Amino acid sequence: MADAQTPPGVEIVRPDVPGAAEILTPAALALVADLHRRFGAARRDLLARRAERQRELSDGTDPDFLPATRHIREGQWRVAPPAPGLVDRRVEITGPTDRKMTINALNSGAKVWLADFEDANTPLWENMISGQRNLRDALDRTIDFTSPEGKAYTLGATATTIVVRPRGWHLDEKHLRVDGEPVAGALVDFALYAVHCGRRQLDAGSGPYYYLPKTESHLEARLWNDIFTHTEDTLGFDRGAIRATVLIETILAAYEMEEILYELREHCGGLNAGRWDYLFSIIKKFRDRGPAFTLPDRNAVTMAAPFMTAYAELLVRTCHRRGAHAIGGMAAFIPSRRDPEVNATALARVREDKTREAGIGFDGSWVAHPDLVPVCREVFDGVLGERPHQLERTREDVVVDAAALIDLTTTPGSPTLAGLRNNVSVALQYLRAWLAGSGAVAIFNLMEDAATAEIARSQIWQWLHNGIVLVDTEPVAGVDPSAGAGPTGVPVTRELVEKVVAEELDVLRSGLGEQYDADGFERARALFVEVALADDFVEFLTVPAYQRMP
Repeated sequence: MADAQTPPGVEIVRPDVPGAAEILTPAALALVADLHRRFGAARRDLLARRAERQRELSDGTDPDFLPATRHIREGQWRVAPPAPGLVDRRVEITGPTDRKMTINALNSGAKVWLADFEDANTPLWENMISGQRNLRDALDRTIDFTSPEGKAYTLGATATTIVVRPRGWHLDEKHLRVDGEPVAGALVDFALYAVHCGRRQLDAGSGPYYYLPKTESHLEARLWNDIFTHTEDTLGFDRGAIRATVLIETILAAYEMEEILYELREHCGGLNAGRWDYLFSIIKKFRDRGPAFTLPDRNAVTMAAPFMTAYAELLVRTCHRRGAHAIGGMAAFIPSRRDPEVNATALARVREDKTREAGIGFDGSWVAHPDLVPVCREVFDGVLGERPHQLERTREDVVVDAAALIDLTTTPGSPTLAGLRNNVSVALQYLRAWLAGSGAVAIFNLMEDAATAEIARSQIWQWLHNGIVLVDTEPVAGVDPSAGAGPTGVPVTRELVEKVVAEELDVLRSGLGEQYDADGFERARALFVEVALADDFVEFLTVPAYQRMP
């Protein structure tokens, strides 16, 4: 549908969202259309290259550092100095762009808020539009919110820098078409924020800053850099006004960290260790390479695992060598209002995790809840003191070869039936909430988002298709644990997974009582079966269930 205010060739497929006219302005849509026409073909080519790389990995080719870019890794160059608001990043909070979270994040005391249009957000059209409005209102200081219970939220004095995470390159925005083609969700999220908030941020002494997700190569970073340069010219921003921090959350990007920094060097904000998506990426990329590429229970894989330590230390060394910030990963714990013992144990683990990150040289780290901001800040204060970062720690002692990044066999732990149950329960609970419009969900005192849910269900797919035998023999109704199993446990079969799904739904039904959403959990079960038990591996954001969402 188009009207007199819609640029030629642009179609808004679903225009009836509150506030859409404030965001889908002629100027904003013109930039979206311009970016799609200029860069859409390059994006499609890069996605085709992803598919080609997957075929190479499935055929047995291991990733390696690129011979063709050795001159970049061995060259003498540095990224641009940190931009205003991105100098001190010792504690960052993440979360979706709903109105309550926007206020809470900016009031949290964190140095940076990752305003998330991606993993912590369900990409309902209403969410995407309202999120842009909330960011604009926050910058204008006109934002407020009253909960259904009557609790009022208002914005206090805040120095927290907003950094927006658009969607990854692989996702289309089905509600916007240009010349008959769907536009990349990444370009929609990027352009709407640049148009509505870029000048507001610059006038306030900051800038339009972004976190770039799901990057798999330096060529994808080069595409973003070209987009940034063109947008700066189009909107009249100074060169380098736009800054981007790249999440190293795919295994292939880990082999191209220097090249990614190089491509973005005048727009660079640093790199982040996106640990949860990184695990999902390893499962996804090596999903059919057998037991040597199979991880134990997801909750057993910590940053202390040798392959994760290699990844984290290489990231710090790479960043600091080039003058870029290295930002640590997510602490996903959600404090309990009723169980002090759970809190004490979990906070000790958060402190241990942040202490490890600060100790190996990270300049800051992520938390998922405002109550964790003081813990993270205290740890990094203890290492940084009055310094804004520790870029001077170049970690020349770190030497990581290509094999270390994919040496999963030294990871402590094993796949267990308890891990299977946890994966099933988390996936069902998350998918129910995600389909209802919430992309960040507290489950078992952890903040689950699309990345952690993808680990849960993709791990099941991998176990199922690689003949994995669970090490414990907890009885499952109707399944003979000795049938086809060795002395160590029960094999993962479709029958086993389906029985665990039924049992975990019974547990949820009993525990939730009248609050049990039968229809919602049935939709979640159907989507789970579609993505976890399919013959071919699929990502749940790209299956028909997603395409049918409003």
